[in-house]
Amino acid sequence: MPAPTTVLPLDDHLCFALYGASMAVLRAYKPVLDRMSITYPQYLVLAALWERDGRSISEIAEMLSLELSTVTPLSKRLEAAGLIERRRSATDGRQVIVTLTDRGRAMQACTQALAKCLLQASGLPEQSLRAVAEELRTLRNAINAGRAPGASQPPQDERQAPDAKALRLMPGVAD
Repeated sequence: MPAPTTVLPLDDHLCFALYGASMAVLRAYKPVLDRMSITYPQYLVLAALWERDGRSISEIAEMLSLELSTVTPLSKRLEAAGLIERRRSATDGRQVIVTLTDRGRAMQACTQALAKCLLQASGLPEQSLRAVAEELRTLRNAINAGRAPGASQPPQDERQAPDAKALRLMPGVAD
């Protein structure tokens, strides 16, 4: 008779902790974004442009880890709202270049409220939130590096899912 498998509690899954934290941040941001009349994905597009204006749709998609088919409609809605302008590249007609309008640039000042509401909602000091963000970037980069072209892949037989105990990354967090 096979040994019974141990069910890992949902709260012990790393993916669920990340998902729950993401949803909590989005709930904290929602009132501010609603006042700005934009969605969180639209905010991310604007943030990419505040960092460097004049990006192509494909650059924005890559930066946000989104598909072109997701960024294109987002940019069209932002254009309809008067926050950005889209135009074909003069050097490569296949590329669409996105630039901020004066209204889009001015909206950046409103986003300072996002950090304040996150600090207030979490009750954590700013340095703690910065440390969490750095750990998450490290995790994201490590996972993405493992999927990079040319990255070594384990032999097929090692790709089988390990049991729940082997997945435990740290006490109370596993996936």
